[in-house]
Amino acid sequence: MLRAFLRTEAGSTSVLLVATALALLWANSPWGGTYDAFWHTRMGISFGDAAFSLDLRHWVNDGLMTVFFFLIGLEVSYEVRLGQLRDRRLVAVPAVAAFGGMLVPAGVYLLLNAGGPGAGGWGVPIATDTAFVLGVLAVVGARCPDPLRAFLLTLAIVDDVLAIMIIAIFYTAAIDVPALIAAALLLAAIVTLRWLRIWRAPAYIVLGFALWVATLESGIHPTLIGIALGILVFVYAPTDHKLLLAGEAVQEFTSEPSAAAAREATRRVQRAVSVNERLQLRLHPWSSYVIVPVFALANAGVPLDGESLRSALTSPVSIGVALGLVLGKFVGISLGTWLPLRFGWGVLPGNLVWGQLLGGAAVSGIGFTVALFIVDLAFADNPAIHTQAKIGILAGSLLSAAMGWVIFRMAWDRGGVCAPPEAEPAEELPDRLTVPVGPRDHVRGPENAAVTIVEYGDFECPYCGRLHPILDELLEKNPDIRLVFRHFPLPTLHPRATAAAIVSEAAADQGRFWEMHDILFDNQRFLTDADLEHYAAELDVDPWADVPGHAARITLHEESGRDGGVRGTPTLFLNGVRYQGPLTLNSISRAVEDLRESP
Repeated sequence: MLRAFLRTEAGSTSVLLVATALALLWANSPWGGTYDAFWHTRMGISFGDAAFSLDLRHWVNDGLMTVFFFLIGLEVSYEVRLGQLRDRRLVAVPAVAAFGGMLVPAGVYLLLNAGGPGAGGWGVPIATDTAFVLGVLAVVGARCPDPLRAFLLTLAIVDDVLAIMIIAIFYTAAIDVPALIAAALLLAAIVTLRWLRIWRAPAYIVLGFALWVATLESGIHPTLIGIALGILVFVYAPTDHKLLLAGEAVQEFTSEPSAAAAREATRRVQRAVSVNERLQLRLHPWSSYVIVPVFALANAGVPLDGESLRSALTSPVSIGVALGLVLGKFVGISLGTWLPLRFGWGVLPGNLVWGQLLGGAAVSGIGFTVALFIVDLAFADNPAIHTQAKIGILAGSLLSAAMGWVIFRMAWDRGGVCAPPEAEPAEELPDRLTVPVGPRDHVRGPENAAVTIVEYGDFECPYCGRLHPILDELLEKNPDIRLVFRHFPLPTLHPRATAAAIVSEAAADQGRFWEMHDILFDNQRFLTDADLEHYAAELDVDPWADVPGHAARITLHEESGRDGGVRGTPTLFLNGVRYQGPLTLNSISRAVEDLRESP
Protein backbone atom coordinates (compact mmCIF):
# COMPACT_ATOMS: atom_id res chain seq x y z
CA MET A 1 0.00 0.00 0.00
CA LEU A 2 2.65 2.53 1.04
CA ARG A 3 4.97 1.67 -1.87
CA ALA A 4 2.12 1.89 -4.42
CA PHE A 5 1.10 5.25 -3.01
CA LEU A 6 4.66 6.59 -3.21
CA ARG A 7 5.11 5.42 -6.78
CA THR A 8 1.83 7.02 -7.89
CA GLU A 9 2.43 10.38 -6.20
CA ALA A 10 6.09 10.67 -7.20
CA GLY A 11 5.32 9.73 -10.79
CA SER A 12 2.59 12.37 -11.05
CA THR A 13 4.86 15.22 -10.01
CA SER A 14 6.03 15.82 -13.58
CA VAL A 15 2.38 16.16 -14.70
CA LEU A 16 1.74 18.60 -11.86
CA LEU A 17 4.82 20.64 -12.82
CA VAL A 18 3.68 20.80 -16.46
CA ALA A 19 0.19 21.96 -15.41
CA THR A 20 1.69 24.65 -13.18
CA ALA A 21 3.99 25.85 -15.95
CA LEU A 22 1.08 25.95 -18.43
CA ALA A 23 -1.01 28.00 -15.99
CA LEU A 24 1.82 30.52 -15.53
CA LEU A 25 2.49 30.71 -19.27
CA TRP A 26 -1.19 31.15 -20.04
CA ALA A 27 -1.68 33.88 -17.43
CA ASN A 28 1.41 35.78 -18.64
CA SER A 29 0.90 35.32 -22.38
CA PRO A 30 -0.62 37.88 -24.77
CA TRP A 31 -3.86 35.97 -24.18
CA GLY A 32 -3.58 36.21 -20.39
CA GLY A 33 -6.98 37.91 -20.15
CA THR A 34 -8.66 34.70 -21.27
CA TYR A 35 -7.25 32.78 -18.28
CA ASP A 36 -9.61 34.18 -15.65
CA ALA A 37 -12.40 34.57 -18.19
CA PHE A 38 -12.27 30.85 -19.01
CA TRP A 39 -12.25 29.68 -15.39
CA HIS A 40 -15.16 32.01 -14.58
CA THR A 41 -17.34 30.35 -17.23
CA ARG A 42 -20.45 29.06 -15.49
CA MET A 43 -21.68 25.51 -15.84
CA GLY A 44 -24.50 23.74 -14.05
CA ILE A 45 -27.47 21.44 -14.12
CA SER A 46 -31.18 22.25 -14.04
CA PHE A 47 -34.36 20.28 -13.48
CA GLY A 48 -37.49 22.25 -14.28
CA ASP A 49 -37.29 25.53 -12.38
CA ALA A 50 -34.56 24.23 -10.07
CA ALA A 51 -31.01 25.04 -11.14
CA PHE A 52 -27.56 24.58 -9.68
CA SER A 53 -24.51 26.16 -11.28
CA LEU A 54 -20.92 27.14 -10.44
CA ASP A 55 -18.11 28.62 -12.47
CA LEU A 56 -15.44 26.20 -13.73
CA ARG A 57 -12.91 27.16 -11.04
CA HIS A 58 -15.41 26.38 -8.29
CA TRP A 59 -16.31 23.07 -9.95
CA VAL A 60 -12.63 22.23 -9.73
CA ASN A 61 -11.94 23.64 -6.24
CA ASP A 62 -15.20 22.56 -4.60
CA GLY A 63 -16.03 19.51 -6.70
CA LEU A 64 -13.00 17.71 -8.06
CA MET A 65 -10.91 18.54 -5.00
CA THR A 66 -13.52 16.81 -2.84
CA VAL A 67 -12.38 13.59 -4.52
CA PHE A 68 -8.77 14.48 -3.64
CA PHE A 69 -9.69 14.92 0.03
CA PHE A 70 -11.87 11.79 -0.13
CA LEU A 71 -8.67 9.90 -0.99
CA ILE A 72 -6.93 11.50 1.98
CA GLY A 73 -9.78 10.21 4.14
CA LEU A 74 -9.33 6.72 2.67
CA GLU A 75 -5.59 6.84 3.40
CA VAL A 76 -6.18 8.06 6.98
CA SER A 77 -8.74 5.32 7.59
CA TYR A 78 -6.42 2.61 6.23
CA GLU A 79 -3.35 3.82 8.13
CA VAL A 80 -5.25 4.15 11.43
CA ARG A 81 -6.78 0.69 11.22
CA LEU A 82 -4.13 -1.35 9.42
CA GLY A 83 -1.07 0.78 8.71
CA GLN A 84 1.58 2.82 10.46
CA LEU A 85 -0.85 5.04 12.39
CA ARG A 86 -1.73 2.02 14.54
CA ASP A 87 1.62 2.17 16.29
CA ARG A 88 1.54 5.16 18.62
CA ARG A 89 5.34 5.23 18.94
CA LEU A 90 5.81 5.55 15.17
CA VAL A 91 2.99 8.12 14.91
CA ALA A 92 4.00 10.33 17.85
CA VAL A 93 7.09 11.89 16.26
CA PRO A 94 5.65 12.80 12.80
CA ALA A 95 2.37 13.92 14.43
CA VAL A 96 4.13 16.38 16.74
CA ALA A 97 6.38 17.40 13.83
CA ALA A 98 3.28 18.11 11.70
CA PHE A 99 1.79 20.22 14.48
CA GLY A 100 5.04 22.19 14.82
CA GLY A 101 5.20 22.50 11.03
CA MET A 102 1.83 24.28 11.10
CA LEU A 103 2.13 26.36 14.27
CA VAL A 104 5.51 27.97 13.54
CA PRO A 105 4.74 28.98 9.89
CA ALA A 106 1.46 30.55 11.02
CA GLY A 107 3.37 32.43 13.74
CA VAL A 108 6.03 33.63 11.26
CA TYR A 109 3.31 34.88 8.91
CA LEU A 110 1.41 36.71 11.66
CA LEU A 111 4.59 38.42 12.87
CA LEU A 112 4.52 40.31 9.58
CA ASN A 113 0.79 40.57 8.97
CA ALA A 114 -1.07 40.69 12.31
CA GLY A 115 -3.58 43.54 12.25
CA GLY A 116 -3.08 44.18 8.53
CA PRO A 117 -5.31 43.42 5.51
CA GLY A 118 -3.48 40.13 4.95
CA ALA A 119 -3.90 38.76 8.49
CA GLY A 120 -6.51 36.23 7.37
CA GLY A 121 -3.93 34.43 5.25
CA TRP A 122 -2.11 32.86 8.22
CA GLY A 123 -3.36 29.45 7.04
CA VAL A 124 -1.63 29.69 3.64
CA PRO A 125 1.89 28.54 4.70
CA ILE A 126 0.75 25.76 7.06
CA ALA A 127 0.17 22.90 4.60
CA THR A 128 2.71 20.61 2.91
CA ASP A 129 2.10 19.44 -0.66
CA THR A 130 2.58 15.66 -0.57
CA ALA A 131 2.85 15.16 -4.34
CA PHE A 132 5.57 17.77 -4.82
CA VAL A 133 7.50 16.64 -1.72
CA LEU A 134 7.56 13.02 -2.87
CA GLY A 135 8.57 14.15 -6.34
CA VAL A 136 11.57 16.00 -4.93
CA LEU A 137 12.48 12.96 -2.84
CA ALA A 138 12.37 10.83 -5.99
CA VAL A 139 14.94 13.20 -7.54
CA VAL A 140 17.06 12.96 -4.38
CA GLY A 141 17.01 9.18 -4.88
CA ALA A 142 19.14 6.99 -2.62
CA ARG A 143 19.89 9.87 -0.29
CA CYS A 144 16.29 9.61 0.88
CA PRO A 145 15.70 6.12 2.35
CA ASP A 146 12.31 4.46 2.62
CA PRO A 147 11.97 5.20 6.37
CA LEU A 148 12.21 8.94 5.65
CA ARG A 149 9.52 8.65 2.98
CA ALA A 150 7.33 6.77 5.49
CA PHE A 151 8.02 9.46 8.13
CA LEU A 152 7.11 12.30 5.73
CA LEU A 153 4.03 10.50 4.44
CA THR A 154 2.74 10.05 8.00
CA LEU A 155 3.53 13.72 8.66
CA ALA A 156 1.68 14.72 5.48
CA ILE A 157 -1.41 12.72 6.47
CA VAL A 158 -1.58 14.44 9.88
CA ASP A 159 -0.84 17.78 8.17
CA ASP A 160 -3.73 17.27 5.71
CA VAL A 161 -6.20 16.39 8.46
CA LEU A 162 -5.23 19.45 10.51
CA ALA A 163 -5.43 21.67 7.41
CA ILE A 164 -8.96 20.45 6.65
CA MET A 165 -10.00 21.18 10.24
CA ILE A 166 -8.54 24.69 9.95
CA ILE A 167 -10.40 25.28 6.66
CA ALA A 168 -13.67 24.11 8.23
CA ILE A 169 -13.27 26.17 11.44
CA PHE A 170 -11.56 29.38 10.31
CA TYR A 171 -12.43 29.77 6.63
CA THR A 172 -16.19 29.29 6.74
CA ALA A 173 -17.82 32.69 6.19
CA ALA A 174 -21.49 32.08 7.06
CA ILE A 175 -23.71 29.12 7.94
CA ASP A 176 -27.05 28.30 6.31
CA VAL A 177 -28.78 26.37 9.10
CA PRO A 178 -31.45 24.53 7.02
CA ALA A 179 -28.80 23.34 4.53
CA LEU A 180 -26.56 22.30 7.42
CA ILE A 181 -29.38 20.25 8.95
CA ALA A 182 -30.02 18.61 5.57
CA ALA A 183 -26.32 17.76 5.29
CA ALA A 184 -26.34 16.26 8.80
CA LEU A 185 -29.36 14.08 7.93
CA LEU A 186 -27.75 12.87 4.71
CA LEU A 187 -24.53 12.04 6.53
CA ALA A 188 -26.57 10.13 9.13
CA ALA A 189 -28.23 8.19 6.30
CA ILE A 190 -24.82 7.18 4.91
CA VAL A 191 -23.63 6.13 8.38
CA THR A 192 -26.84 4.09 8.79
CA LEU A 193 -26.26 2.27 5.49
CA ARG A 194 -22.74 1.46 6.63
CA TRP A 195 -24.00 0.23 10.01
CA LEU A 196 -26.57 -1.99 8.26
CA ARG A 197 -23.78 -3.28 5.99
CA ILE A 198 -25.67 -2.31 2.85
CA TRP A 199 -23.01 -1.99 0.15
CA ARG A 200 -24.88 -0.68 -2.90
CA ALA A 201 -22.69 1.79 -4.79
CA PRO A 202 -25.60 3.72 -6.45
CA ALA A 203 -27.10 4.51 -3.02
CA TYR A 204 -23.82 5.91 -1.75
CA ILE A 205 -23.23 7.91 -4.96
CA VAL A 206 -26.67 9.55 -4.84
CA LEU A 207 -26.49 10.29 -1.11
CA GLY A 208 -22.89 11.47 -1.43
CA PHE A 209 -23.70 13.92 -4.22
CA ALA A 210 -26.72 15.25 -2.30
CA LEU A 211 -24.54 15.62 0.80
CA TRP A 212 -21.95 17.54 -1.23
CA VAL A 213 -24.59 19.97 -2.56
CA ALA A 214 -26.12 20.47 0.89
CA THR A 215 -22.71 21.09 2.46
CA LEU A 216 -21.79 23.57 -0.27
CA GLU A 217 -25.07 25.43 0.27
CA SER A 218 -24.56 25.42 4.05
CA GLY A 219 -21.40 27.53 3.79
CA ILE A 220 -19.04 24.81 5.07
CA HIS A 221 -16.44 23.89 2.51
CA PRO A 222 -17.40 20.54 0.93
CA THR A 223 -13.84 19.19 1.12
CA LEU A 224 -14.59 18.47 4.78
CA ILE A 225 -17.27 16.05 3.58
CA GLY A 226 -14.76 14.44 1.24
CA ILE A 227 -12.39 13.48 4.04
CA ALA A 228 -15.30 12.44 6.32
CA LEU A 229 -16.72 10.07 3.69
CA GLY A 230 -13.26 8.65 3.04
CA ILE A 231 -12.85 7.86 6.73
CA LEU A 232 -16.24 6.11 6.77
CA VAL A 233 -15.36 3.68 3.96
CA PHE A 234 -15.00 0.18 5.35
CA VAL A 235 -11.45 -1.17 5.70
CA TYR A 236 -10.32 -4.56 7.03
CA ALA A 237 -7.45 -6.98 6.81
CA PRO A 238 -8.18 -10.11 4.74
CA THR A 239 -9.42 -12.85 7.05
CA ASP A 240 -8.21 -16.42 6.80
CA HIS A 241 -11.76 -17.46 5.89
CA LYS A 242 -12.02 -15.02 2.97
CA LEU A 243 -8.56 -15.91 1.73
CA LEU A 244 -9.47 -19.59 1.86
CA LEU A 245 -12.69 -19.02 -0.10
CA ALA A 246 -10.81 -16.92 -2.69
CA GLY A 247 -8.14 -19.60 -3.04
CA GLU A 248 -10.72 -22.33 -3.50
CA ALA A 249 -12.57 -20.30 -6.15
CA VAL A 250 -9.35 -19.64 -8.08
CA GLN A 251 -8.41 -23.31 -7.84
CA GLU A 252 -11.84 -24.34 -9.13
CA PHE A 253 -11.47 -21.98 -12.09
CA THR A 254 -7.98 -23.34 -12.80
CA SER A 255 -9.18 -26.94 -12.80
CA GLU A 256 -12.43 -26.32 -14.73
CA PRO A 257 -12.32 -22.94 -16.56
CA SER A 258 -15.71 -21.43 -17.33
CA ALA A 259 -17.37 -18.01 -17.34
CA ALA A 260 -19.30 -18.82 -14.17
CA ALA A 261 -16.15 -20.00 -12.38
CA ALA A 262 -14.27 -16.89 -13.53
CA ARG A 263 -17.05 -14.63 -12.21
CA GLU A 264 -17.11 -16.44 -8.87
CA ALA A 265 -13.30 -16.32 -8.55
CA THR A 266 -13.31 -12.59 -9.32
CA ARG A 267 -16.05 -11.95 -6.77
CA ARG A 268 -14.29 -13.96 -4.04
CA VAL A 269 -10.92 -12.32 -4.66
CA GLN A 270 -12.47 -8.82 -4.59
CA ARG A 271 -14.29 -9.55 -1.34
CA ALA A 272 -11.03 -10.59 0.28
CA VAL A 273 -9.77 -7.00 -0.14
CA SER A 274 -11.54 -4.10 1.58
CA VAL A 275 -13.53 -1.48 -0.36
CA ASN A 276 -11.11 1.14 0.96
CA GLU A 277 -8.11 -0.45 -0.75
CA ARG A 278 -9.99 -1.07 -4.00
CA LEU A 279 -11.12 2.56 -4.15
CA GLN A 280 -7.60 3.81 -3.47
CA LEU A 281 -6.26 1.66 -6.30
CA ARG A 282 -8.86 2.97 -8.74
CA LEU A 283 -8.95 6.64 -7.73
CA HIS A 284 -5.28 7.42 -6.99
CA PRO A 285 -4.28 7.65 -10.68
CA TRP A 286 -7.26 9.94 -11.40
CA SER A 287 -6.40 12.15 -8.46
CA SER A 288 -2.67 12.25 -9.16
CA TYR A 289 -2.74 12.57 -12.95
CA VAL A 290 -5.99 14.48 -13.54
CA ILE A 291 -7.58 16.18 -10.53
CA VAL A 292 -4.53 17.78 -8.89
CA PRO A 293 -2.98 18.91 -12.23
CA VAL A 294 -6.33 20.42 -13.31
CA PHE A 295 -6.49 22.20 -9.94
CA ALA A 296 -2.99 23.59 -10.58
CA LEU A 297 -4.00 24.70 -14.08
CA ALA A 298 -7.04 26.49 -12.64
CA ASN A 299 -5.29 28.20 -9.73
CA ALA A 300 -1.55 28.63 -10.39
CA GLY A 301 -1.96 31.21 -13.14
CA VAL A 302 -0.66 34.35 -11.46
CA PRO A 303 0.62 37.39 -13.38
CA LEU A 304 4.39 37.76 -13.05
CA ASP A 305 4.80 41.15 -14.72
CA GLY A 306 7.16 43.79 -13.36
CA GLU A 307 4.50 45.56 -11.31
CA SER A 308 3.27 42.34 -9.64
CA LEU A 309 6.81 41.23 -8.79
CA ARG A 310 7.75 44.68 -7.40
CA SER A 311 4.65 44.64 -5.20
CA ALA A 312 5.40 41.11 -4.03
CA LEU A 313 8.99 42.00 -3.07
CA THR A 314 7.74 44.54 -0.53
CA SER A 315 4.44 42.88 0.39
CA PRO A 316 4.24 41.49 3.95
CA VAL A 317 1.84 38.86 2.57
CA SER A 318 4.31 37.52 -0.03
CA ILE A 319 7.22 37.71 2.39
CA GLY A 320 5.18 36.15 5.21
CA VAL A 321 4.06 33.23 3.03
CA ALA A 322 7.57 32.61 1.67
CA LEU A 323 9.25 32.85 5.09
CA GLY A 324 6.52 30.70 6.63
CA LEU A 325 7.17 27.95 4.09
CA VAL A 326 10.97 28.14 4.08
CA LEU A 327 11.86 29.10 7.65
CA GLY A 328 8.66 28.27 9.55
CA LYS A 329 8.27 24.75 8.17
CA PHE A 330 11.95 23.93 8.64
CA VAL A 331 12.10 25.16 12.25
CA GLY A 332 8.65 23.84 13.20
CA ILE A 333 9.18 20.31 11.84
CA SER A 334 12.74 20.08 13.18
CA LEU A 335 11.67 21.21 16.65
CA GLY A 336 8.56 19.02 16.50
CA THR A 337 10.78 16.03 15.69
CA TRP A 338 13.35 16.74 18.39
CA LEU A 339 10.88 17.20 21.27
CA PRO A 340 9.16 13.76 21.20
CA LEU A 341 12.52 12.05 20.66
CA ARG A 342 14.04 14.00 23.55
CA PHE A 343 11.25 13.04 25.95
CA GLY A 344 10.84 9.46 24.71
CA TRP A 345 7.30 9.87 23.36
CA GLY A 346 8.01 7.87 20.21
CA VAL A 347 10.58 6.36 17.87
CA LEU A 348 11.60 6.86 14.26
CA PRO A 349 11.22 4.24 11.52
CA GLY A 350 14.54 2.70 10.60
CA ASN A 351 17.90 4.28 11.42
CA LEU A 352 17.23 7.83 10.28
CA VAL A 353 19.87 10.43 11.02
CA TRP A 354 19.52 14.17 11.49
CA GLY A 355 20.93 15.03 8.08
CA GLN A 356 18.05 13.14 6.46
CA LEU A 357 15.43 14.51 8.86
CA LEU A 358 16.56 18.10 8.29
CA GLY A 359 16.43 17.55 4.53
CA GLY A 360 12.90 16.20 4.90
CA ALA A 361 11.92 19.20 7.06
CA ALA A 362 13.23 21.56 4.39
CA VAL A 363 11.38 20.00 1.44
CA SER A 364 8.19 19.94 3.55
CA GLY A 365 8.10 23.69 2.97
CA ILE A 366 6.84 22.98 -0.54
CA GLY A 367 3.27 24.19 -0.16
CA PHE A 368 1.08 24.19 -3.23
CA THR A 369 -2.27 22.41 -3.49
CA VAL A 370 -3.78 23.22 -0.08
CA ALA A 371 -1.91 26.56 0.08
CA LEU A 372 -3.51 27.73 -3.18
CA PHE A 373 -6.78 26.36 -1.87
CA ILE A 374 -6.63 28.54 1.26
CA VAL A 375 -5.53 31.61 -0.75
CA ASP A 376 -8.82 31.44 -2.68
CA LEU A 377 -10.77 31.20 0.57
CA ALA A 378 -8.85 33.91 2.43
CA PHE A 379 -8.48 36.54 -0.30
CA ALA A 380 -11.34 35.94 -2.72
CA ASP A 381 -12.40 39.60 -2.42
CA ASN A 382 -8.92 41.15 -2.66
CA PRO A 383 -7.28 40.44 -6.05
CA ALA A 384 -4.03 42.29 -5.24
CA ILE A 385 -3.32 40.36 -2.03
CA HIS A 386 -4.55 37.19 -3.75
CA THR A 387 -1.80 37.58 -6.37
CA GLN A 388 0.86 38.47 -3.78
CA ALA A 389 0.04 35.36 -1.73
CA LYS A 390 0.35 33.11 -4.80
CA ILE A 391 3.74 34.62 -5.66
CA GLY A 392 4.80 33.95 -2.06
CA ILE A 393 3.74 30.30 -2.44
CA LEU A 394 5.75 29.86 -5.65
CA ALA A 395 8.84 31.57 -4.20
CA GLY A 396 8.67 29.73 -0.86
CA SER A 397 8.14 26.35 -2.51
CA LEU A 398 11.09 26.81 -4.90
CA LEU A 399 13.38 27.95 -2.06
CA SER A 400 12.29 25.03 0.14
CA ALA A 401 13.02 22.52 -2.63
CA ALA A 402 16.45 24.08 -3.22
CA MET A 403 17.28 24.13 0.50
CA GLY A 404 16.24 20.50 0.89
CA TRP A 405 18.38 19.46 -2.08
CA VAL A 406 21.41 21.25 -0.61
CA ILE A 407 20.91 19.63 2.82
CA PHE A 408 20.61 16.16 1.29
CA ARG A 409 23.77 16.79 -0.72
CA MET A 410 25.80 18.18 2.19
CA ALA A 411 24.51 16.38 5.28
CA TRP A 412 23.58 12.89 4.10
CA ASP A 413 24.72 10.02 6.30
CA ARG A 414 24.58 6.55 4.75
CA GLY A 415 23.90 5.03 8.17
CA GLY A 416 20.22 5.77 7.79
CA VAL A 417 19.41 3.66 4.76
CA CYS A 418 16.95 0.87 5.39
CA ALA A 419 16.14 -1.38 2.46
CA PRO A 420 13.91 -4.46 2.17
CA PRO A 421 15.46 -7.72 0.96
CA GLU A 422 14.55 -7.20 -2.69
CA ALA A 423 16.09 -3.72 -2.70
CA GLU A 424 19.61 -4.87 -1.79
CA PRO A 425 22.11 -2.51 -3.41
CA ALA A 426 24.29 -3.68 -6.26
CA GLU A 427 27.62 -2.87 -4.60
CA GLU A 428 29.53 -5.64 -2.86
CA LEU A 429 28.43 -6.01 0.75
CA PRO A 430 30.44 -7.08 3.79
CA ASP A 431 29.91 -10.72 4.74
CA ARG A 432 31.46 -10.82 8.23
CA LEU A 433 29.82 -10.28 11.59
CA THR A 434 31.27 -6.99 12.83
CA VAL A 435 30.10 -7.17 16.46
CA PRO A 436 30.95 -10.50 18.15
CA VAL A 437 28.44 -12.26 20.37
CA GLY A 438 28.58 -10.72 23.83
CA PRO A 439 26.95 -10.94 27.25
CA ARG A 440 24.10 -8.60 26.27
CA ASP A 441 23.06 -10.73 23.30
CA HIS A 442 20.01 -12.99 23.39
CA VAL A 443 21.50 -16.50 23.27
CA ARG A 444 19.76 -19.88 23.15
CA GLY A 445 22.12 -22.84 23.45
CA PRO A 446 25.43 -23.79 25.11
CA GLU A 447 28.19 -21.20 25.57
CA ASN A 448 30.85 -23.54 24.14
CA ALA A 449 28.82 -24.42 21.04
CA ALA A 450 30.63 -25.72 17.98
CA VAL A 451 28.50 -23.52 15.71
CA THR A 452 26.95 -20.14 16.52
CA ILE A 453 24.08 -18.90 14.35
CA VAL A 454 23.35 -15.16 14.58
CA GLU A 455 19.97 -14.22 13.14
CA TYR A 456 18.98 -10.66 12.25
CA GLY A 457 15.21 -10.80 12.29
CA ASP A 458 11.92 -8.90 12.26
CA PHE A 459 8.98 -10.25 14.30
CA GLU A 460 6.46 -9.30 11.60
CA CYS A 461 8.50 -10.57 8.64
CA PRO A 462 6.77 -13.65 7.14
CA TYR A 463 10.13 -15.09 6.01
CA CYS A 464 11.42 -14.88 9.57
CA GLY A 465 8.23 -16.60 10.66
CA ARG A 466 8.88 -19.47 8.25
CA LEU A 467 12.47 -19.74 9.42
CA HIS A 468 11.49 -19.84 13.12
CA PRO A 469 10.39 -23.55 13.26
CA ILE A 470 13.36 -24.54 11.05
CA LEU A 471 15.84 -23.07 13.54
CA ASP A 472 13.94 -24.63 16.43
CA GLU A 473 14.21 -28.04 14.79
CA LEU A 474 17.88 -27.46 14.02
CA LEU A 475 18.63 -26.66 17.69
CA GLU A 476 16.64 -29.65 18.87
CA LYS A 477 18.60 -32.05 16.61
CA ASN A 478 21.98 -30.45 17.27
CA PRO A 479 22.71 -29.74 20.95
CA ASP A 480 26.12 -28.27 20.05
CA ILE A 481 24.56 -25.30 18.20
CA ARG A 482 23.55 -21.99 19.75
CA LEU A 483 21.24 -19.33 18.29
CA VAL A 484 21.65 -15.58 18.79
CA PHE A 485 18.79 -13.26 17.87
CA ARG A 486 19.37 -9.62 16.95
CA HIS A 487 16.71 -7.11 15.93
CA PHE A 488 16.45 -5.71 12.42
CA PRO A 489 12.86 -4.35 12.09
CA LEU A 490 11.70 -2.94 8.74
CA PRO A 491 8.89 -0.55 9.75
CA THR A 492 8.15 0.60 6.20
CA LEU A 493 7.17 -2.98 5.32
CA HIS A 494 6.10 -4.18 8.77
CA PRO A 495 4.60 -1.29 10.78
CA ARG A 496 4.30 -3.32 14.01
CA ALA A 497 7.81 -4.78 13.97
CA THR A 498 9.43 -2.06 16.07
CA ALA A 499 6.76 -2.25 18.77
CA ALA A 500 7.13 -6.04 18.92
CA ALA A 501 10.91 -5.69 19.25
CA ILE A 502 10.49 -3.19 22.11
CA VAL A 503 8.15 -5.55 23.95
CA SER A 504 10.62 -8.42 23.52
CA GLU A 505 13.34 -6.25 25.08
CA ALA A 506 11.01 -5.48 27.99
CA ALA A 507 10.62 -9.24 28.47
CA ALA A 508 14.41 -9.64 28.27
CA ASP A 509 14.74 -7.33 31.28
CA GLN A 510 12.78 -9.97 33.21
CA GLY A 511 14.84 -12.84 31.79
CA ARG A 512 11.99 -13.94 29.52
CA PHE A 513 13.16 -12.90 26.07
CA TRP A 514 12.94 -16.31 24.43
CA GLU A 515 9.45 -16.93 25.77
CA MET A 516 8.29 -13.63 24.26
CA HIS A 517 10.29 -14.37 21.08
CA ASP A 518 8.36 -17.61 20.56
CA ILE A 519 5.00 -16.00 21.37
CA LEU A 520 5.57 -13.21 18.86
CA PHE A 521 6.59 -15.54 16.05
CA ASP A 522 3.66 -17.85 16.80
CA ASN A 523 1.26 -14.88 16.55
CA GLN A 524 2.74 -12.81 13.71
CA ARG A 525 -0.64 -11.70 12.39
CA PHE A 526 -1.69 -10.39 15.79
CA LEU A 527 0.81 -7.74 16.84
CA THR A 528 -1.38 -4.73 17.64
CA ASP A 529 -0.64 -2.75 20.80
CA ALA A 530 -3.51 -4.55 22.53
CA ASP A 531 -2.11 -7.92 21.45
CA LEU A 532 1.40 -7.04 22.64
CA GLU A 533 0.08 -5.84 25.99
CA HIS A 534 -1.84 -9.12 26.34
CA TYR A 535 1.30 -11.19 25.65
CA ALA A 536 3.26 -9.07 28.12
CA ALA A 537 0.60 -9.56 30.79
CA GLU A 538 0.84 -13.35 30.31
CA LEU A 539 4.56 -13.12 31.18
CA ASP A 540 4.06 -10.48 33.90
CA VAL A 541 6.06 -7.91 31.93
CA ASP A 542 5.54 -4.13 31.67
CA PRO A 543 5.76 -3.69 27.86
CA TRP A 544 6.42 0.06 27.80
CA ALA A 545 8.61 0.41 30.89
CA ASP A 546 11.70 1.80 29.16
CA VAL A 547 10.86 2.52 25.51
CA PRO A 548 13.84 4.87 24.85
CA GLY A 549 16.33 2.41 26.35
CA HIS A 550 14.91 -0.55 24.48
CA ALA A 551 14.75 1.45 21.23
CA ALA A 552 18.43 2.36 21.68
CA ARG A 553 19.34 -1.32 22.08
CA ILE A 554 17.41 -2.21 18.93
CA THR A 555 19.26 0.56 17.09
CA LEU A 556 22.60 -0.95 18.15
CA HIS A 557 21.49 -4.28 16.69
CA GLU A 558 20.51 -2.59 13.42
CA GLU A 559 23.80 -0.73 13.18
CA SER A 560 25.82 -3.90 13.74
CA GLY A 561 23.74 -5.64 11.06
CA ARG A 562 24.29 -2.91 8.50
CA ASP A 563 28.01 -2.94 9.14
CA GLY A 564 27.95 -6.67 8.40
CA GLY A 565 26.02 -6.27 5.13
CA VAL A 566 22.49 -6.95 6.42
CA ARG A 567 19.90 -5.33 4.14
CA GLY A 568 16.83 -7.41 4.82
CA THR A 569 15.40 -10.16 6.99
CA PRO A 570 16.08 -12.87 7.84
CA THR A 571 19.88 -12.74 7.54
CA LEU A 572 22.02 -15.43 9.18
CA PHE A 573 25.68 -15.52 10.16
CA LEU A 574 27.27 -18.94 10.82
CA ASN A 575 30.37 -18.66 12.98
CA GLY A 576 30.68 -15.03 11.97
CA VAL A 577 30.26 -15.45 8.20
CA ARG A 578 27.08 -14.37 6.40
CA TYR A 579 25.12 -17.40 5.19
CA GLN A 580 23.91 -16.98 1.60
CA GLY A 581 22.22 -20.30 0.87
CA PRO A 582 18.53 -21.30 0.85
CA LEU A 583 16.68 -20.90 4.13
CA THR A 584 15.72 -24.56 4.35
CA LEU A 585 16.47 -27.12 7.05
CA ASN A 586 18.57 -29.29 4.72
CA SER A 587 20.66 -26.44 3.36
CA ILE A 588 21.37 -24.86 6.75
CA SER A 589 22.11 -28.30 8.23
CA ARG A 590 24.67 -28.96 5.49
CA ALA A 591 26.32 -25.61 6.15
CA VAL A 592 26.47 -26.42 9.87
CA GLU A 593 27.98 -29.85 9.15
CA ASP A 594 30.62 -28.29 6.90
CA LEU A 595 31.63 -25.97 9.75
CA ARG A 596 31.92 -28.90 12.15
CA GLU A 597 34.21 -30.74 9.72
CA SER A 598 36.39 -27.74 8.91
CA PRO A 599 39.58 -27.44 10.99
